[in-house]
Amino acid sequence: MAIRHDHWRERNVLVTGVTGFLGGWLVKELLERRARIVALIRDDAPDSFFEREGLANGVAIVHGSLADQSLLRRTLSEYDIATVFHLAAQAIVSVAQTDPIGTLETNVAGTWNVLEAARHSQVREVVVASSNKAYGPSSDLPCAETHPLEGVYPFDVSKSCVDLVCRMYAVSYGLPVCVTRCGNLFGGGDPNYSRLIPGVIRATHRGERFVIRTDGQFTRDFLYVRDAVAAHLLLAEAMAGDPTLRGEPFNFSLELRITVLEVVEQVLRLMKRTDLTPIIQNIATDEIRHQSLASDKARQVLGWSAQFTMEHGLTEAIEWYTQALKGDAPPKLNGFASL
Repeated sequence: MAIRHDHWRERNVLVTGVTGFLGGWLVKELLERRARIVALIRDDAPDSFFEREGLANGVAIVHGSLADQSLLRRTLSEYDIATVFHLAAQAIVSVAQTDPIGTLETNVAGTWNVLEAARHSQVREVVVASSNKAYGPSSDLPCAETHPLEGVYPFDVSKSCVDLVCRMYAVSYGLPVCVTRCGNLFGGGDPNYSRLIPGVIRATHRGERFVIRTDGQFTRDFLYVRDAVAAHLLLAEAMAGDPTLRGEPFNFSLELRITVLEVVEQVLRLMKRTDLTPIIQNIATDEIRHQSLASDKARQVLGWSAQFTMEHGLTEAIEWYTQALKGDAPPKLNGFASL
């Protein structure tokens, strides 16, 4: 199923989390589709993809917090919002470990505030970004959408709760909400260098050996950010045409099982710096050891498939960060015409 360009033309769309990694890319694509975008922003983020690309010039900005229920209701009403993409979250695992209450308040309470506001509006579709970590640790991999939600660590638990809250609003109130669970997102424009791929690219660019906090054998599943954008748009379009999708979760990933060490080695190879062998610290204790997703449901129900391989995505990401770290304008990537 291809993205329908005409579906988004002059459609009123609210996006939360626009200064986040996925949010900025989603806004960029919606602008190309001529959507009318309202962005809820709590704090300015000059280093974000949203700011660096000058995307604020094309959207209506509402400054405020997810905790402000009256603001959310007023925004949905005044802008006659048809589609909501709720992407705002505290998404840093290490921050969640040190501030579990703040993470739960942002991720869980923030979500129910958005959904409660939507319940009292004429919103037609709500797409909520959850996470592959909502499943928690599992020996039964890859996880399909039927896998129980068993988060253990603070960030994981927050996302397990988000999924259950969405299901509650769908079943109890008939709210047209669906949930996305993506593999680890990567690509240019993520300013958080504590994440694996931005971190190793920056270290390599500096001629430094990258430090791996684990033993390097943790496995992860990935998804290029442009594929994630396409997935969210496609899901919202499908919801508009099929009300039976209400309450459904969908996995989106490359369906890989690749170790952290293998990812680092692949980046080093692409950057032609295999001499910079990583340092293995083996000190991390607060993360799921193995994760992978099955995306069969997205293929069968939505007709979705990833358009970017891991190597293709890494190549684009390396190009983007290399230019950004030099202080040059990052490259302008082609649009989504093939998706």
